[in-house]
Amino acid sequence: MATGDGAAEQVVREEGARVLATLIRVTGDVDLAQDAVQDAVVRALERWPHDGVPESPRAWLTVTAKRRAIDLIRRESRRSGKEAEAMTLFEPSAEPADAVRDDTLRLVFTCCHPALSADAQVALALRTLAGLTTAEVARGLLVSEATMAKRLTRAKQKIAQARIPYRVPEAAELPDRLAGVAATVYLIFNEGYAAGAGADLVRVALTDEAVRLARLLVELMPDEPTALGLLALLLLQDARREARTGDDHQLVLLPDQDRSRWDRVKIEEGVELVGAALRRTPERPDAYVVQAAIAACHALAPAYAETDWDAVISWYDVLLSVHDTAVIRLNRAVAVGERDGSAAGLALVDEVDGLTMYPWWHASRAELLRRLGHDDEARSAYEQALGLDMNVAQAEHLRSRVASLPAARGGRQPH
Repeated sequence: MATGDGAAEQVVREEGARVLATLIRVTGDVDLAQDAVQDAVVRALERWPHDGVPESPRAWLTVTAKRRAIDLIRRESRRSGKEAEAMTLFEPSAEPADAVRDDTLRLVFTCCHPALSADAQVALALRTLAGLTTAEVARGLLVSEATMAKRLTRAKQKIAQARIPYRVPEAAELPDRLAGVAATVYLIFNEGYAAGAGADLVRVALTDEAVRLARLLVELMPDEPTALGLLALLLLQDARREARTGDDHQLVLLPDQDRSRWDRVKIEEGVELVGAALRRTPERPDAYVVQAAIAACHALAPAYAETDWDAVISWYDVLLSVHDTAVIRLNRAVAVGERDGSAAGLALVDEVDGLTMYPWWHASRAELLRRLGHDDEARSAYEQALGLDMNVAQAEHLRSRVASLPAARGGRQPH
C-alpha cells in the first residue's frame, strides 16, 4: 500500500470522477452524488496518508460515498415516511442494461442532452464528470471564467426548469449526442496533454482516461468516423508523450524531440484508424478525422525538416471548410510560416482575430518575430504570453526564450 499525502491525493484525483459517475447512476441524483463523493474524498484524504491507500481505492471510495448517500437519503426520507427507499442503495448494483455500459461514458452521454446548447453540454460534462474546475473548463472553451460560471448556472437551471432527466439515452439517440461526447473527451485529453496551469506539463490521469473513453466510444459506435478519428487523434498525439520533456523535465517542442522515443505502437494504430475513418468520409470530411490526418503527417515524418508541409497545410484547408475556428487558423498560419517563411506566417497570424487571451497566439507571434530579427517586438509578445495562464514547464520555456534574446534597447531587462 502506498502512503503519504501525495499518493493519496493522486489516487483521489484519478478515481474520483469514475466514482462520481457510478454514484450518479446508483442514486439518479447529481447533487446527492456530488455531496456523497465529496464526503468520501475528505475521509480518504484524512485517513489514507496515515493508514495507506487501500488495495482497491475506487471500491473504498464507492462504498464510503454510497454509505454517505444512504445517510442523506434517510435523513430526508424520515420527513416523508419513505425510509425504505434508502435501503435500495444497499443492494448490489447490477450491470446497466443500456447500450453504454461504462459509468463514466454513460454520464458523458447523459450530460450531452440535445435540449442544451453544444457548449453547455460540453461544459456541464467537463465540470460534472471530468472533475475540471470552472477555470479549466473556461480555458478549454476559450472563454472567461466568469462567462463559464454563468453558462454552467444557466445549464443547470434549464435542466431543473425543463425537468430534463439525467438518463442514459437509448441506442437510437446516441448519434445525436456524439458531437458533444467527442468534444468532451477531446477537451479532457487537451487539459491532460498540456495542463493549463500547475507544475506538471502532462496530467497523465486525464490523458489516459480520455484515451480509454475514446476506445470505448469506438467499441460502442465502430462505424462512426468521428469516433475513429477522435481515437486516432488522441493516440497520435499521446505517442509523443515521452519525448515532450527532457531529462531536466523541461519542455521539448516538436522540432527538437527525439523521435526514437515516440510510441510506434500508438502511431501505427493511429494511422490505421485514420485510414479507416477516411474511407468512411468520402464526401464530407469529419473534423476529428482531418485533425488526425494532420497528426499523422507529423508522426510519419522521419525528421522535422522532412515534414510534408504541403500536405499539412492542405489538410488544414480541408479542416477549415468544416470547422473554421481561430485556433485552427492560427495553427495553419504557423504551418505556412514553416513552409513559406516567417514573414508569410506572421502576416497570417496577425490576421487571426479573437485570440488576445490565448497565450499561444502571442507565443507564435513572438517566435516568428524572433526569427525575423525583431527582438524587441518578440520580447513584448513573449511577455504578453507569460501574462496569461499556462503550466510551469511552458512558462519556463518562454522565459528561456526571452532570456536568450539580445539585451533590450535602452538597457531594459526582461521581466
